[in-house]
Amino acid sequence: VQLQASGGGLVQAGGSLRLSCAASGRIYSSKIVAWFRQAPGKEREFVSAIRWGSGIRYYDDSVRGRFIISKASAENTVYLQMNNLKPDDAAVYYCAAGIHYSTTHRDYDTWGQGTQVTVSS
Repeated sequence: VQLQASGGGLVQAGGSLRLSCAASGRIYSSKIVAWFRQAPGKEREFVSAIRWGSGIRYYDDSVRGRFIISKASAENTVYLQMNNLKPDDAAVYYCAAGIHYSTTHRDYDTWGQGTQVTVSS
């Protein structure tokens, strides 16, 4: 499977963006699709993940209550709705697929290209 991330942009603090991660090829029910982000000079960090089969969702505490991850099975797409964005959310956002749920980016074997999110204060 290949992943294509899109939807980034410039938004004011308090605004919203929706990121998309489109997969070409079948995503098996056992797969996890996750979002990570990386700001300049920082490690890539976990944001959210969803189990493709069951739809169980996971969030980092820093985004819980503001971000919503969802999937559209018919479209082979995972979305990340980001609300009440803060300057600290600014980063390049990546989607990734793996076999097991993990908050460690090294545990994911398939990555999309990043999409830039910029939040102005």
